[in-house]
Amino acid sequence: MHPRDILLGAQARTGQLPVCDHYSGVEARMRKSLQTQAEMTQEFGACVFDVTLDCEDGAPVGGEAEHAALVTELALGAAPGARVAVRVHPVDHPAFEADVQAIVGRAGARLCHVMVPKVETVADIDTAARALDAAGAPQLPLQALVESPAAVHRAFDIAAHPRVQSLSFGLMDFVSAHGGAIPEEGMGVQGQFTHPLVVRAKLEIASACHAHGKVPSHCVVTEFKDKAAMAAAARRAANEFGYTRMWSIHPDQIRPILEALSPSEGAIDQAVRMLLAARDAGWAPISFDGKLHDRASYRFHWQVLERAHQTGRQLPTEAQAWFA
Repeated sequence: MHPRDILLGAQARTGQLPVCDHYSGVEARMRKSLQTQAEMTQEFGACVFDVTLDCEDGAPVGGEAEHAALVTELALGAAPGARVAVRVHPVDHPAFEADVQAIVGRAGARLCHVMVPKVETVADIDTAARALDAAGAPQLPLQALVESPAAVHRAFDIAAHPRVQSLSFGLMDFVSAHGGAIPEEGMGVQGQFTHPLVVRAKLEIASACHAHGKVPSHCVVTEFKDKAAMAAAARRAANEFGYTRMWSIHPDQIRPILEALSPSEGAIDQAVRMLLAARDAGWAPISFDGKLHDRASYRFHWQVLERAHQTGRQLPTEAQAWFA
């Protein structure tokens, strides 16, 4: 039997999504993002990041309809196998329903998900789901952007919604919502990992996602020219805060995110050796490198291999058949 069938039925687990979600809203950058995605798909042999075309911040005031039409055409024209998403306006914005009808109504079959910003309650998700259904896309997943203290308080309820695939943390709006109580440093690459209120919000969102088998997606790092800081932030998001996905807002951030959220060669090798030994033992407990292991640790190491596959890592020959 396949390790996925043996190991993943016992408890909730996050879904399988690329570890990087790249945002762009200006036409030239949206086109460049899709081109970069196609090039890196060829390089890695898999689509290793999503491209989210942005209507909320990308559309000029008064030009929402024209921007939605552009996004629709870009989605329809994306390369075969591309993972393209759209961030629409919030559900209480006058352009929300028009966004959904224009983009999802025509290009819903080419989208991998719809991102809904400024989600405050489960009712907002219900509103968005009804809009997608009315546009003819009842199976299209929703992702929610949690951006306020009240929304963080409701993160577990939002994550529990069956239509929600992932929660993202909206750092900038979250800090701004505190009316100056969190200093500007709380938005920076250092302060967002140390200010107690920001740390608490990040942990709540990650915990809510893991409790309900959804994907926690980490917020932006605005210092996009500092690759070392970007890589360090991505590692902290993954290793200390439990995030398995992260936003990119500049092409230079994509590869550091992939690198930070990919397993190391040593971790991949250990996972393969352990899982082969476990398979040979019929998935019963084994002694491995002087330690006792059972299906709980097998599950962890299987997820290491799944993440390696998602991020385009080269797998040993013995493990390649599991992903054929």
